[in-house]
Amino acid sequence: MIGVNRLISNSELQNLDLIDLISERHSLVRKISEKAWNDQSEIYISNSEWYIMARIYKKNPSISYVTKNVEISRQAIHKFIQKLSEKGLVEIKNVENNKKEKCIQLTSLGEECYEKNAALKAQLENKIAEKIGFDQVTILKEILKLEWGIR
Repeated sequence: MIGVNRLISNSELQNLDLIDLISERHSLVRKISEKAWNDQSEIYISNSEWYIMARIYKKNPSISYVTKNVEISRQAIHKFIQKLSEKGLVEIKNVENNKKEKCIQLTSLGEECYEKNAALKAQLENKIAEKIGFDQVTILKEILKLEWGIR
């Protein structure tokens, strides 16, 4: 096993359909990733906060752009952005020539945390590749990047 306690046994995995298999693996790697971050940092960052940080890394999007492009409710996004701001991970600024619109960007601390977490995720990906094969991981990533035509 790669990290934390197993969510479901291997024999139970054999009976799952594609959707449930993706869900189980997603839950497992998110749990391991979150634990890896929390074991080495005093700043707790939830998976939803990481999701938002990933969408704004090296960008300066408007908050409305984030709410339209993140699969979380508008109210929850505003709450997460406020929490990220309180932790010193993001800055919220006014948009020039627009009194209503605000933009968001990572602070230097936010970028540092994001990059450290990216390194932790790369280590996890490497552990997975060592277990199932580097070629298999490459194939899996390519499959996940394909357009599935199911929207």
